Amino acid sequence: MTSSVPLGSRVSGQRLAVLLGEWRRRGSRQGAADLAAAVELHVLDGQLPIGTRLPAERELADALGVSRTLIGAALDRLREDGLVASRRGAGSWISGTGSRAHEPVLRERDGVLDLARAAPPALPGLMTAVEAARRDLVDHIGGNGYLTGGLPRLRERIAERYTARGLPTTPDQVMVTSGAYSAFVLCLRMLAGPGDRVLVEQPTYPNAIDAVRATHALPVPVALDPVHGWDLPGIEAAVRQASPRFGYFVVDFQNPTGLRLDAAGRERLGSLLARSRTPVVVDESLVELDYEGDPLDAPPPLAAFAGDLVLTVGSAAKSHWGGLRLGWIRASADLLDRLLSSRFAVDLGAPVFDQLVLASLLEPDGYAALAQRRVDFRAQRDVLIEAVRGCCPEWTFGVPAGGLSLWCRLPEPMSTRLAVSAGNHGVQLAPASRFGVHGGLERWLRVPFGLPRDELLEAVRRLSVAVGSVRGCADVEVPVT
Repeated sequence: MTSSVPLGSRVSGQRLAVLLGEWRRRGSRQGAADLAAAVELHVLDGQLPIGTRLPAERELADALGVSRTLIGAALDRLREDGLVASRRGAGSWISGTGSRAHEPVLRERDGVLDLARAAPPALPGLMTAVEAARRDLVDHIGGNGYLTGGLPRLRERIAERYTARGLPTTPDQVMVTSGAYSAFVLCLRMLAGPGDRVLVEQPTYPNAIDAVRATHALPVPVALDPVHGWDLPGIEAAVRQASPRFGYFVVDFQNPTGLRLDAAGRERLGSLLARSRTPVVVDESLVELDYEGDPLDAPPPLAAFAGDLVLTVGSAAKSHWGGLRLGWIRASADLLDRLLSSRFAVDLGAPVFDQLVLASLLEPDGYAALAQRRVDFRAQRDVLIEAVRGCCPEWTFGVPAGGLSLWCRLPEPMSTRLAVSAGNHGVQLAPASRFGVHGGLERWLRVPFGLPRDELLEAVRRLSVAVGSVRGCADVEVPVT
């Protein structure tokens, strides 16, 4: 249990009462145990992130309509279980997720179906682009091959796409990187250092959490409701109370929830960030995988609402192929100059040949293949939905309008145990605890649909066996359609 002062925002008594809902079991006299269990469930679900400051006992008692004695007994239970810490004069706050099972080690084995990575195979037409790049390479082999800012032609294509999406951009506002993760690390090194606070969604992309910690900065989570999405008042409170050096958001088909922030929400969030002068890194790795319409008709990028302190990160990994290992940063020319100055400590630029391949894929006629990819992935999403509903009817999820995965709510806290069991049945899964700043989220599971149809069906069949093993019930066969 930590004794440090919490970094997260404070939840009011009324807000916590609404969040807990009908927490008392009907007919039960174990009020303190029921309340403690309800709080623990919301901690494990990520709705009460570690660092969240709890209301005073009297305030919470009034909001719930119970005695302070019951509140005190519930807090005692939570302290004993390692979920809550308290200090005289500082109140109580969420401090941990209790005991957590050992996470499985992800490993590649023959015959194992990978549902741990939300990554598709190469876009059809890639080899045609490779052949075009081979011819274009002749124009570059006479030089030294170092293009620190990126291939001019590729920067032009990326800038044109931003402009078409409602964010006017010039090539000198784009820098090509060795993948979106590399782009985020470059931004992180420029914006934050040891001890700095970085605002992140809860849940969020696991590698972003790891990168923040690798710089000895402190990730500060703000809960993301799996139904209603971004808690904008909570973000505003966290900005005011934690004074983060910057924020990291995924507002298009958020990883792992699949949620998308609408235009009104972007305007409100952008205004908040601009007023507070809080820089933000926006990860748009999944923005092109929109299954409800053309990405050009979607809400404009967050940078269109938040001013010059936004660094927008993009990637070819999800839309085209992870093997290209190419990403980019779109930012103001001033911020890009600062990034270029610090880039030499990380790398000296992305490979020229890979950039030539991607530039060919991003030509205007290349978007026809991407449109077909969206049609194919929507079909794969629907196959996975039908299969999961058939074998795990107790699981619930929202149907994502884009992205590469379902974010499933499980009937009991079992995500890590299920990931371990699934590994024994030939399916790799990432336990949901990987998506939380401090673990937890045991009632959730990310299930990607990037595999081909037959492999998806087989993976769900094996997953159903693993579920039965964890819950001690008979195997359930997934219907094959």
